[in-house]
Amino acid sequence: MKGLYCKLSESAEQVRFVIQETEIPNVLGSHCVKVQVKACALSPLDIKLLKDLKLQRELVPVGREIAGVVLEVGPKVTFFQPDDEVVGILPLDAEASGLCDVVLVHEHHVVRKPEKVSWTEVAGTIRDGVRSYTALHTLSHVTAGNTVLVLDGASPFGIITIQLAHYHGAKVLSTTLSVEDKQFLEQLRPTIGVQESLVARVINMSDGKADLVEVCLEETGGLGVDIVIDAGVRLYNTDEETAIKKLLPHKHDIIMLLAVGGHWVTAEEGLQLDPPDSRSLFLKGATLSFLNEEVWNASSACQGKYLHIMKDVVEKLSNGTFRPQLEDPVPLYEATVSMEMVQKKQVRKRHVIHL
Repeated sequence: MKGLYCKLSESAEQVRFVIQETEIPNVLGSHCVKVQVKACALSPLDIKLLKDLKLQRELVPVGREIAGVVLEVGPKVTFFQPDDEVVGILPLDAEASGLCDVVLVHEHHVVRKPEKVSWTEVAGTIRDGVRSYTALHTLSHVTAGNTVLVLDGASPFGIITIQLAHYHGAKVLSTTLSVEDKQFLEQLRPTIGVQESLVARVINMSDGKADLVEVCLEETGGLGVDIVIDAGVRLYNTDEETAIKKLLPHKHDIIMLLAVGGHWVTAEEGLQLDPPDSRSLFLKGATLSFLNEEVWNASSACQGKYLHIMKDVVEKLSNGTFRPQLEDPVPLYEATVSMEMVQKKQVRKRHVIHL
């Protein structure tokens, strides 16, 4: 069978995606399930993370968010039976690509798929859902009445985060990187309940006119934002920054708009804070957390919470709380082109391969 793999160059900076013939083991592990894949979502490959965890190899499997039908189960599997419909995320050390017709996966990495949700929707939502739960529940403990700032809210992750924060009764503010994204977020409405906008204030950063700190303090009566979920920040002001990088807020802006006792959840893995920055966070009693949803598989003690989160994500997708923004399903023969665009972050919607 065929699967999608990443071929790293010697420098590991340039990558090439190829469709490669592969085989799966004939022997099914005690706690493994054999899944016939129906849909697989594409997310950027974190080459640096794979290198840090020493998981680099000549061909790195691509496509981890899968949805499909159980064909066979191992002798000690208790959660599933053949013909069950499941969805899950393959672990980082998975041997096979999620775009293979059939994959073997441990039963603790998949959950049941609701009947009325399509393969494409559930595969395209599961990762962003887990990431949003990690940011809002695990790291920042969102509650009703909080003010949440979601940066780049029109991204696939940003949209799910906005919907989850609104579901919990938070007031949501969001930034966008274009006028089109701003118009999209302003028209975003819940599927159930009061048909008010999901976002209380949309801040367009593309024209350079909006002062993020000023707007956030105005919206909170000068108290500041309780939770900030960023999509990367600027560490320094330089003339060599890319156009997209210049649209991101500076780290000082985030600290200034943060409320007393607030939570800053960052995706900026190389974040550096100077002593005055740390002093400001100390005076506010604020917390800084790094968003890495891969940690759920780093310890067996987290496995129960991880499964609970995935079950809650598919439940919210089933009842209409989550409405992901997906591109039309792509056939397997176009997977390499789609993955190249995803890796270069040239797409604004989640790409899903339909098998």
